[in-house]
Amino acid sequence: MQPIQSAFAERWPEAETVNLLDDGLSLDRARESELTEAMIERFVAFGTYGHRMGADGILVTCSAFGPAIDRMIEALPIPVLKPNEAMFQAAIAQGGRVGMLATFGPSVGTMTEEFDEFVARSGRPASLTTVLVADAMDLLKKGDADSHNRLVAERAPELAGYDAIMLAHFSTSRAAAAVRRVVDVPVLTAPDAAVLRMREMIEARAGS
Repeated sequence: MQPIQSAFAERWPEAETVNLLDDGLSLDRARESELTEAMIERFVAFGTYGHRMGADGILVTCSAFGPAIDRMIEALPIPVLKPNEAMFQAAIAQGGRVGMLATFGPSVGTMTEEFDEFVARSGRPASLTTVLVADAMDLLKKGDADSHNRLVAERAPELAGYDAIMLAHFSTSRAAAAVRRVVDVPVLTAPDAAVLRMREMIEARAGS
């Protein structure tokens, strides 16, 4: 939650943010090879709770639940934003060869699908290459953010020839400074772009 709290504090400090966390969803998603209908229903119910407590918008910060977010978008009358759409837009603006550093394996498939769908809608040709830093997430969960950042940065040079590098997850954004020290291409994170996009969505709805 820290990366998104920091992004709100910097980009939209006037917003009142409430964090809703069901870490059991991520645990169950890691155990399953596919996103099950039961998990989708749990996810939508979680978003419905947020709507009923008075939220003007919901910003989802986990990228492993793409189809569940689509279902939530259909179910709720308030803006619901996927974690990475704004980052995708910034990435393809840099060029057609995009690299991604990921630390949570189950999210890679859904993120790749979302990227391909976004590219198809944009009409701009682009391809995505992903490097999975498999051990970094476990270190972060144990509270060792420095080692997490170091592992992510060690793999970044594999994508140094790309037009842009995306840090796949909100949690990975804390490694941005370490990655930028070892590559010269633009390094993009989801939180800042997502906060700005959520603000646009809510303000547009309020003005309509």
